[in-house]
Amino acid sequence: MLYPKNEFPFQEAQFQNPDSEYRGTPFWAWNCYMTKEKISMTIDTLKAMGMGGGHIHCRTGLDNPYMGEEFLGLVEDAHKKFKKEKMLTWLYDEDRWPSGSGGGMVTKNEKYRIRFLVFSPCRLEKNQTGSKVTSTGQAVRSDKRRLLSRYEVLIRDGWLIDYHILSDAEVPRSGYDEWFAYLEISGENPWFNNQAYVNTLDKKAIQCFIEVTHEKYKEKLGAEFGKSIPAIFTDEPQFCHKTRLCYAEDKTEVIIPYTDDFDETFTGAYGHDFLSYLPELFWEKGENCVSEIRYQYHDHVCERFVSAFADTLGNWCRQNGFMLTGHMMDEPALESQTAALGEAMRSYRAFQLPGIDMLCDRREVSTAKQAQSAARQFGCPGVLSEMYGVTNWDFDFRGHKLQGDWQAALGVTVRVHHLTWTSMGGEAKRDYPAAIGYQSPWYREYHYVEDYFARINTLLTRGKAVVKIGVIHPIESYWLYWGCEEKTSGIRKEMEQNFEKVIEWLLYGFLDFDFISESLLPNQNSIEQINGEIFPVGDMRYEAILVPNCETLRTTTFKRLKAFYKKGGSVLFTGNTPKYLDGKYSKEMEEFVKVCEYVPFTRTKLLNKLENRRVLDVKNENGMRADNLIYQMREDKEEKILFLAHVNKMENPDVPERENNTIIIQGVYKVICYNPLDGTKTELAPEYFDGKTIIRKEMYNHDSLLLRLDPSRHDRHVR
Repeated sequence: MLYPKNEFPFQEAQFQNPDSEYRGTPFWAWNCYMTKEKISMTIDTLKAMGMGGGHIHCRTGLDNPYMGEEFLGLVEDAHKKFKKEKMLTWLYDEDRWPSGSGGGMVTKNEKYRIRFLVFSPCRLEKNQTGSKVTSTGQAVRSDKRRLLSRYEVLIRDGWLIDYHILSDAEVPRSGYDEWFAYLEISGENPWFNNQAYVNTLDKKAIQCFIEVTHEKYKEKLGAEFGKSIPAIFTDEPQFCHKTRLCYAEDKTEVIIPYTDDFDETFTGAYGHDFLSYLPELFWEKGENCVSEIRYQYHDHVCERFVSAFADTLGNWCRQNGFMLTGHMMDEPALESQTAALGEAMRSYRAFQLPGIDMLCDRREVSTAKQAQSAARQFGCPGVLSEMYGVTNWDFDFRGHKLQGDWQAALGVTVRVHHLTWTSMGGEAKRDYPAAIGYQSPWYREYHYVEDYFARINTLLTRGKAVVKIGVIHPIESYWLYWGCEEKTSGIRKEMEQNFEKVIEWLLYGFLDFDFISESLLPNQNSIEQINGEIFPVGDMRYEAILVPNCETLRTTTFKRLKAFYKKGGSVLFTGNTPKYLDGKYSKEMEEFVKVCEYVPFTRTKLLNKLENRRVLDVKNENGMRADNLIYQMREDKEEKILFLAHVNKMENPDVPERENNTIIIQGVYKVICYNPLDGTKTELAPEYFDGKTIIRKEMYNHDSLLLRLDPSRHDRHVR
């Protein structure tokens, strides 16, 4: 349990001086020849900065053989020092990133190297190879390939008119183009120590990864798993990134994730083979015509990835009494996660502490909301975030606070600062500054930042989130249009924009929500649990379900929505509405949409329709809704905890702008304002009207507000 003290009543002393589990735990770059003295010195620095521990993170420059006896002995030394200082040791599972190859120890065995399917307009010769140095799972070409099948393909006016697998003796008919499908094994890549990335679709490869990494840590430190060692971090797992044709008439290669037994498991899942229908992945069959096979491919490759990688690691961690944490590759957008993961949320089923990556001070509210939703539904203790990376040397404490604030409002409780360097020698001095450590002149004052966030965590890790709205995630509808750019790019761009709009309209409109992953839902609730008042999803209970711009739903989702609606539940459709089930046209789906409530896809109409689910609103001095604040509300027994934070950066941070806000909370409460900057608290004097608590509050652009709401009797006059 990461936050054991939360099982007991809240203690004011805990807020004033939080323990290590509430504090940040930065990536600690082992980027030189490591010694016991360097380890001790860096941990002393982290302690002085107010950190609660650190992630032992191998980086370029490490000069102790990775996972050798010397290295493991130093990890043990670091753990002993952390424990002596009452800090936590967080492990990391790879030599640099992405996770899975074990620094090349796994993929020196060719059978565990990543594979992919190359769809080519010409026959590939034995000596046709490519070269690439990449720190991702993108395809590195080689001449280790075998022909899977040949096709004749007829394209007319940009549409796929006809196709057919050719036998060995057949030649394409007149007007048809010949295409070749190959299974290719990755070539060597210097990033993986002259080996290759791992086949993340193969469970046996990931079991080998566990043997060379996790089991070695267990031999040294297993007795402390779940105690002074809460978790192991996995970093940017992915499959070979999917590519597309630009024009239907292009004669260029396309690459997609694939593995040796893919066709076999695909047939087992869907009752028909995959390769016979391969061209449907790359071309559109006609106007307003989608491919069921394309939908099935994206679903199956995602499931192969999650079951092989995330589930294998998550099950091992669960069996060994500590948490799998870390983050996936390319989490934020429908396009990015389709290309590298299939969907981000599906992998979170295996994480005891889901995580995200927030480099460059970006505002990826989609990334945070996806992880927060899964963490709430699976009853996880919080969300981890790798933050502050690539923000450069002039990123000041205001930036640290603002970036941490909005993520805290979206569920982040474990802050992984990127990056504390052991050394600035060689390449290390260019490793995504600034250095969050002794090299920066402000490091002795950094405890001011850490104390602030640790105090926030003492309250925001308690109880359970108050959320009334569930939103069906539209990723599976996006898969339908992963085709050639000339035919699908406009549709996909609109889907991406609409995805972002729904998130921003609801969050900035002070209507908190959770995404519901269709792939996870069948194991998170049953039809029997659904009634007219609640739609349960794991640990969460929603009063309204919104289906935004989805063109296909799973049959399992459809059955649950229909059961909810029949029992009087609120099912709302907005934007484009679904007419497909599992990627196949369904008249029953279209008829269901007609009987449910439809909301025009505009901000005002959507917020007005969901007004009866509101627990909070914030208005500025002109009576308009504030537009740069988001919140998290939690229920801790009879009390509630509210955190309100700014999100977006101001144009000129040196000129603060004053805001006179009116905060309107549903319910009548005594309000205690906690100041996490100095550990003090103050009772506010709100107004009460029509069963609401109204707080007038002056705020500035970097301010946040942490309130404890007590419903017990008070002396205030209620109008």
